[in-house]
Amino acid sequence: MQYRRLGNTGLKVSEISLGSWLTYGGYVEEQNATASIDLAYESGINFFDTANVYIRGEAEKVVGKALSKYPRSSYVLATKVFGKMGDGPNDQGLSRKHIMEQCDASLKRLGMDYIDIYYCHRYHPETPLEETLRALDDLVRQGKVLYVGVSEWTAEQITEAVHLADKKLLDRIVVNQPNYSMLQRYIEKEIIPVSEKHGIGQVVFSPLAQGVLTGKYKKGEAVPADSRAANAQANMFLGNILTEQNLDKVEQLRNVAYEENLTLAQLAIAWILRQQNVASALVGASRPEQLQETIKASGVKLSSDSLEKIEEILNT
Repeated sequence: MQYRRLGNTGLKVSEISLGSWLTYGGYVEEQNATASIDLAYESGINFFDTANVYIRGEAEKVVGKALSKYPRSSYVLATKVFGKMGDGPNDQGLSRKHIMEQCDASLKRLGMDYIDIYYCHRYHPETPLEETLRALDDLVRQGKVLYVGVSEWTAEQITEAVHLADKKLLDRIVVNQPNYSMLQRYIEKEIIPVSEKHGIGQVVFSPLAQGVLTGKYKKGEAVPADSRAANAQANMFLGNILTEQNLDKVEQLRNVAYEENLTLAQLAIAWILRQQNVASALVGASRPEQLQETIKASGVKLSSDSLEKIEEILNT
């Protein structure tokens, strides 16, 4: 396993990280979730990701319990705040009240004293940005949070947050968590350049495009019964990705992977890691064996010939 600095910080995270979105605490049994976390840790993954809103806190409980057997200093844990955690008017968003209360609630569910990376899960236009940044700064000063991040913020929103933090001497954003894969490349135009300018690293989610880039889905065939597409809750996120055009691209990419002596999933992750601004590719695993394949993508350098072929395929 290879490690990279997270933005301009001194923190080093594994190139492959393990997430728990729509899996742990949900349709994945706790035994498989724990086994996946154990395999990840034993394989050198030191970066684990969850969120308070994942199954209303159940994912945090599973992740915290599984990691409790390991020294706290040996791994980096990220969780998030923003999503709806109750039925009250203040049970979601990025107000000071919600951030402070949810940080304490997440720590309790995780069974930990601090969170390494605390993300604003989305941007909240109803809350003044300074209120959000001051609350996060206070959590850092209290030692409950070590680093602050955002997820799916625009380049403009990130820039505004950086400038405001500098002006008010508040803790800076150091990481962004966007959707990024061969089939979802919007961050290349503005997000990455802005982030590089301000020392912000990317930890990308859905690097395998919800499993489409593993090759498990094929044109004219029913989706596998054990796949994410067969799960009603997860399938709602696949509509714009699981298209015939993308499946055609996947078939062509499979040939490039073969030439590189890689699986399709390994090729997809190695392609993402060609971006130096990407600190880590966040993968999911409902079974430990799924991780065994993707972990091998760390450290892989694709040839310039393969990169050119991939670009041609993706642009068709």
